[in-house]
Amino acid sequence: MAISNDLLSSTLYSIRDSEVDQLFRKTAFLDLVKAGGGIEYENGGIKIQRPLSVVDHSTITQLATGYEPVSLAVSDVLKPAVYDWSDFVAPIVITQKEELENSGEKAIVKILEARMKNVMSMLRRELNKQILAGTSTVLSNMSSLNGFTLTTGFLEEGDPDAAGQTNTIGGLQKSALDVPGWYNSVQATSGDIVADLTSLYQDCNQFSPFGDVNAIIVNPATFAAYKSALFTNERFMSGDKLDAGRLQLAFHAAVMEQDNEMPTNGGVLADTYSAYMLNFEGIKMCIHSDADFALSPMEHISGTTARAAQLYFKGQLIADHLRGSGVLTGL
Repeated sequence: MAISNDLLSSTLYSIRDSEVDQLFRKTAFLDLVKAGGGIEYENGGIKIQRPLSVVDHSTITQLATGYEPVSLAVSDVLKPAVYDWSDFVAPIVITQKEELENSGEKAIVKILEARMKNVMSMLRRELNKQILAGTSTVLSNMSSLNGFTLTTGFLEEGDPDAAGQTNTIGGLQKSALDVPGWYNSVQATSGDIVADLTSLYQDCNQFSPFGDVNAIIVNPATFAAYKSALFTNERFMSGDKLDAGRLQLAFHAAVMEQDNEMPTNGGVLADTYSAYMLNFEGIKMCIHSDADFALSPMEHISGTTARAAQLYFKGQLIADHLRGSGVLTGL
């Protein structure tokens, strides 16, 4: 007896949040942005529009006697950054031939479960790759943090001023807008990884209206250098005292994760230090509330013996404030 589409659909729904397979690779940004509360949901709209406060609204009048006229000169403080949605989809397919060759409900469900995990993992890896490095060949309309090589990348390696940072984010060029919050923080490495991270962390927090840095994503060379610098201060304990939790490296209160997709020195030198310090109030993922890796029902494909479900995503990486985030560059 054939398994109904409803049963297969309910199976897929139950495992949608599980995406580990033999092709697993860490997706540092997606993991950290979710844990750090950096996801914001929208329920519609042709574009994503974010209002930026770019000038002071009014002026201050000092009172000596209390009879001085109050200046009512004001300015419109808001300027919108506008982003296009990024949409992508991938199918999960099983054919009648495969169903007949793998008789039994459990066998068919296991095939579908493995494919579901594979497709979800593939989509997450590709999305993470585009956000960190901007090198995806299929998700080119998703924004990227990599301002080293992309003119629309959020985090540049030049000095935080009109001469050093000229990328265009949300349709607004940094140098043309020329406000402190629309430049990202920068630190060029000196070879002292702890001092460099401290300097960048301090600069990000000094200019952030949202609080401290939430997360740090680094390339393997930076992760190794930082861990080596901390080695003499690490403590060890008996294995029977440890719990089953996964210990994470951190800098101050920010979780640090390494990711092989991190660009280094403009993507040229693989052993050069690089890091993104991220404040998820200033940089976040905006996702359509009905398309966060949404799964369609299992349906027969017309003209074939196969049936398929679709995994659909609609979202965009957006910025409300950039100076609270920064980049460590090896240049």
